[in-house]
Amino acid sequence: VHPNVSQGCQGGCATCSDYNGCLSCKPRLFFVLERIGMKQIGVCLSSCPSGYYGTRYPDINKCAKCKADCDTCFTKNFCTKCKSGFYLYSGKCLEKCPDGLEANNHTMECTSIVHCEASEWSPWSPCTKKGKTCGFKRGNEVRVREIVQHPSAKGNPCPATSESRKCIVQRKRCQKEGKGKKNREEKRKNSNKDESKETRQEGKGRAARRQNREQRENNSKTQPKKRKAPNKEQDLAPVDTAH
Repeated sequence: VHPNVSQGCQGGCATCSDYNGCLSCKPRLFFVLERIGMKQIGVCLSSCPSGYYGTRYPDINKCAKCKADCDTCFTKNFCTKCKSGFYLYSGKCLEKCPDGLEANNHTMECTSIVHCEASEWSPWSPCTKKGKTCGFKRGNEVRVREIVQHPSAKGNPCPATSESRKCIVQRKRCQKEGKGKKNREEKRKNSNKDESKETRQEGKGRAARRQNREQRENNSKTQPKKRKAPNKEQDLAPVDTAH
């Protein structure tokens, strides 16, 4: 063993030196060179830092640098996140997205263009004017629809979600709700009064007829029966004048 190589290292190093740091790592750890000024120091890590990707070999696991425009990568030729000013597309970092795609500044990726989509129109509303459906001849009716898919930055904009048109209705008077209700209550009261009046009149009529009947019965009981007048023709006997 070289005099500068030590076996009693710390921080995951299997072998190390005072000048270069880790020379080899313990199993499953990744070896990576970190630059400090003009000097490179070897360190052993459980995973590769940002801007590096790991490769496992039978004798050593190493961290290698990603491409200059790549912030994190899976392999040397497949980036998973780009540095500022670049957009990720199919593992590559591009300054401008291909045709048919647009740059998403939130995810810093090239994504498909999404156009706006709207639902079908609703049926036309009743013809109204100032919130009323009566008391006028010409009014307006409307219909609406909903946005089911909002567009992306380069997508087609959304259409109008409401339409209005003129309409004509049969002119009719508006009946106030309170007045109509009051009229109905008055009619119901008058009907009840008429029924009560008829009932009272019928009761008075029955009482009067009953009273007349009772009066006749009493009169027939108290007055003496009249004797039947004799028949004068029958009482006068024939007179025999021949003697």
